[in-house]
Amino acid sequence: MTVRETLADLDALVLAAGIWFLAKFLRYAFPPLFPAFSTEYGVSNAALGVAFTAMMLVYALLQFPSGALADRLGRVPVIAAGAVVAAAGALALSVDVPYLVLVAAMVLVGAGTGVHKTVAVGLLSATYPSRTGRSLGVLDTFGAFGGVVAPAAVVLLADAAGWHAVFLPAGLLGLALAGLFVARVDDPDRDEQTTSGGTPARAYLGLFRDARFSAFVLVTVGFSFAYNGVVAFLPLYLTDAAGVSDGVANALYAGLFVVSLVQPVTGELADRFSRIRVVAGTLALASVGLGALLVAGASPLVLTLGVVAFGLGSHGFRPVRGAYLVDLVPESMAGGGLGVVRTILMGAGALAPAVVGVVSEGVSYVAAFSLLLLSLAAAAVVALWLARSD
Repeated sequence: MTVRETLADLDALVLAAGIWFLAKFLRYAFPPLFPAFSTEYGVSNAALGVAFTAMMLVYALLQFPSGALADRLGRVPVIAAGAVVAAAGALALSVDVPYLVLVAAMVLVGAGTGVHKTVAVGLLSATYPSRTGRSLGVLDTFGAFGGVVAPAAVVLLADAAGWHAVFLPAGLLGLALAGLFVARVDDPDRDEQTTSGGTPARAYLGLFRDARFSAFVLVTVGFSFAYNGVVAFLPLYLTDAAGVSDGVANALYAGLFVVSLVQPVTGELADRFSRIRVVAGTLALASVGLGALLVAGASPLVLTLGVVAFGLGSHGFRPVRGAYLVDLVPESMAGGGLGVVRTILMGAGALAPAVVGVVSEGVSYVAAFSLLLLSLAAAAVVALWLARSD
């Protein structure tokens, strides 16, 4: 294979990962902007948490419809359309808007980004069948680095030109990526998808008759609730509960995503060894990290170790989750089956910011993050049971 052919072979991976990077960038640009939103619009943490939850609920609800639609129409047009919708939401925030328009634009971003991951997992597993774990590791690493860039963009752009400046380049990039995706990417299963009659919706629900499938859904739900709660409020937790400065909090928040470089490693391990054992190990590590954050007090060292451990475990889990689900779901129901699971897990995750916002104001941040730790530890225990009975 020539260099040109090799590069062409990577078009699907690079462009899908680029769109996922943008999706995560847009999502994780919002939490660092919560203080600015609170000041400008005069809203509480609970209101901001509810707005973020609304975005994530729409994101979650699009998982199954987008997967089922991709099973019928093909994956490429669905992914490209999602990128265009997300770009429209970003461009709407590039000018001064009322608070209700801000919330509406967040929901639009949730809708556009919500169609991507489920469909991209199916596309990459079909395009790179012998390298599924590795390709999903690369996909998730690109996405996680959206979380690295987002706080830095907030610091550089928002401080210099206002928070609206964060969203204009993101919107333009989204439109460019959508065009390139349509022009450069082919779906290996396109003919089968567009000529099939589709799978009845009730057939997807039949997947839950498999006890191991249902147990793994519980694992993903527990993880998603904990992870989304942490990433939505980690900067505020570090400044209000741990007492660190805004600069240190933003640096630790970015560090949470820097360690996503572990994802190709865990993806490779998933291709070579037991995927469910890798799942159990990563969730256990994430639980230890979150526990360390709760007992760290104001110790910079313990806080850093806690963030790193939580990040390594959480990001390491994500590509293996996708690879394991590909094994569990029949190929004929890949898009819709993954969509059902992601709808449930993202729905649970979407509730987390609202729960953390309410509990943090009504009780304390420590109580809110303790609830997240309980959810994550439960997921690790169920994963360990699945690994032992594999």
